[in-house]
Amino acid sequence: MKYDYLVVGSGLYGAIFAHEAKKHGHTVLVVEKRDHIGGNIYTEQVEGIHVHKYGAHIFHTNQKKVWDYICQFAEFNRFTNSPVANYKGELYSLPFNMYTFNRMWGVVTPEEAQAKIDQQRKEITGEPKNLEEQAISLVGRDIYEKLIKGYTEKQWGRDCRELPAFIIKRLPVRLTFDNNYFNALYQGIPIGGYTKLISNLLDGIEVQLNTDYLEQKVSLQAKAKKVVYTGAIDAYFAYQLGHLEYRSVRFEHEVLDQPNFQGNAAVNYTDRETPWTRIIEHKWFEFGKDADGNDLPKTIISREYSSEWKPGDEPYYPVNDEKNGSLYAAYKTLAEKETNVIFGGRLGEYKYYDMDQVIAAVLDRCEVEFA
Repeated sequence: MKYDYLVVGSGLYGAIFAHEAKKHGHTVLVVEKRDHIGGNIYTEQVEGIHVHKYGAHIFHTNQKKVWDYICQFAEFNRFTNSPVANYKGELYSLPFNMYTFNRMWGVVTPEEAQAKIDQQRKEITGEPKNLEEQAISLVGRDIYEKLIKGYTEKQWGRDCRELPAFIIKRLPVRLTFDNNYFNALYQGIPIGGYTKLISNLLDGIEVQLNTDYLEQKVSLQAKAKKVVYTGAIDAYFAYQLGHLEYRSVRFEHEVLDQPNFQGNAAVNYTDRETPWTRIIEHKWFEFGKDADGNDLPKTIISREYSSEWKPGDEPYYPVNDEKNGSLYAAYKTLAEKETNVIFGGRLGEYKYYDMDQVIAAVLDRCEVEFA
């Protein structure tokens, strides 16, 4: 065996594990089925703009350990996520804050806003039975109808009354004018893009692109003592217990010969009729400037369309309902019998992870592995 570890996937989990393994004196081979490193956080430079090819990724965390760790590999800018909601041409601030409530109801003071929310929340009595009731019980019907219902139904492809309440247990409701969606201690975008960050993590590590591990499983496994697998857990077991469900996303990228399309990095389209869920304008992640601080003459937008996943599509969001939870538990039982395989990341653990949660999870795993 030539390597101590074979890491399948060059996304955040795989790249950090590979880096830590090398740092601890182990030999590592990373295999990646795509033609580039970085997984879904891959960014590609086009017209001087770092384009988030697989959807917007905004780094945010309250964990100082995670922030200190990732800052070894990238310098982060001061980007703050302040998305805008577009409901049939009406613009609202996200997260729900005093700007939102003023636009919705004309209220001016936090007391007036709270009274309006409290009045509308009374519609729901008892324990909410579905996502619709949960949302109304948190923010009232007006905000639910305009800013939650259509967007959520497009995102999940299901009526809000068919979705479980727990999906929307918490909504950021602020009686302030703070537009910071995440409200995290540390946040930003890596200067130079996420691909540069991943490249720094994988510095000095052997990487094979265009290599589908599942197609060459036997020969690749023979090269290493242990495998770190960050692909879909059901695919690893050839779907022998059935397919786990995901939501997928399709992107339409467009280069525009104009300096500004929507004036913000993210605009969510919250009505049901608009087919896309949101439009990302990538240049605003880095304030519309190039590396020397000059204004960029063109812009690039990406429309995002949510869809039901089918084999061959890219899986994005696990469908965390009871049925899929039970199926994942069965696959996890199989995974625990694979003594020389570590399953990690969003697909390997069938879990919707934010980036900081991925970093925390892999660092915890590395502490055990390299103790």
